[in-house]
Amino acid sequence: MSTMRVETFLNELQNHSESQYALVRALRETVLAVCQGSGEEMKYGGILFSGAEPFCGIFAYTGHVSLEFSRGAMLPDPHGVLEGGGKLRRHIKLRALQDIADRHVAEYVQAAFGLQG
Repeated sequence: MSTMRVETFLNELQNHSESQYALVRALRETVLAVCQGSGEEMKYGGILFSGAEPFCGIFAYTGHVSLEFSRGAMLPDPHGVLEGGGKLRRHIKLRALQDIADRHVAEYVQAAFGLQG
């Protein structure tokens, strides 16, 4: 059921904005490739990924796509790309496909996946 909801979300996003769809799809593929065995579900208006617990989510906004980390304040930030100042959450804003590589997304996703309890 969750996979169907994710596919519905992606189809609707594609009808709305091809560029955001391409970015969300590529981010989703990155998370699923880096975090073998993680699950996904639609929650809070985006795609939430979990293993033992939720660790990140992808959310599409008008001007960007946000990759949000549940325990992002605990992540190392060697590339200085994490944004946010809350007690726990941090995010990376992406506007183009190239941002996935330029902002070292796979490295941050892997670190977030490793923080699970």
